[in-house]
Amino acid sequence: MPVTRTPTGALPAHVAIIMDGNGRWAEARGLSRSEGHRAGLEATRQAVRFFAEQGVRALTLFAFSSENWGRPQEEIDALFDLFVSAIEAELPELVERGIALTFIGDRASFPTALQARMSEAEQASAGNEQMRLVVALGYGGRWDILQAARRWAAEGDEGRDSEVEFASYLSTAGMPDVDLLIRTGGERRISNFLLWQAAYAELLFLEAFWPEVTATELEQGLAWYTSRQRRFGRLSTASTGTANNEAPHA
Repeated sequence: MPVTRTPTGALPAHVAIIMDGNGRWAEARGLSRSEGHRAGLEATRQAVRFFAEQGVRALTLFAFSSENWGRPQEEIDALFDLFVSAIEAELPELVERGIALTFIGDRASFPTALQARMSEAEQASAGNEQMRLVVALGYGGRWDILQAARRWAAEGDEGRDSEVEFASYLSTAGMPDVDLLIRTGGERRISNFLLWQAAYAELLFLEAFWPEVTATELEQGLAWYTSRQRRFGRLSTASTGTANNEAPHA
């Protein structure tokens, strides 16, 4: 059974964002990197509101990768403190707006206080259906695929060979594939983020650092996305009059 994918002209069902550039934004202004992360929180707040109002079903934000453990401990500690305070401050509005908050990634090494706040927020917003907000913490795409493969193998059913069945073991089980992946900060790579889920995503790279991104840039990104012709390996209807399922590549 094929994975449902959003057609050309429709809004994306699932948007993912690599929120890059907080530290560089701060350094360019003579500020600490921690101050850059705090500035990025306002951009995050605006993005969540914007996509919820647009009717996007799922928004996944890359907040802390498995590779970020290599950063200075002072910056990591400041980030974790920011995560705790942000969850406490933003949860009431998320619940009011009908947004379900979930976290993906390996949280075992996180401070106890942060793990507790994450679990409490997930439970408090679990029944919301307006939009699913997913925050990736301690996350890596290879880790996600590996943990899914281990769980798949533990089931011991050799008869399963469906991509849809395998996807049910990923940390994003039950969510649509990523339709639009946005990265800010001028970099042009996906940095081990949602490798399986973003296999057919449209990739939008913005020069602006994350704290500089406003609803205007996001609205322009949606307009760009809806103008894209999404063929998923088929020939365009303009070329053939019908979609050709036999073409292996665009």
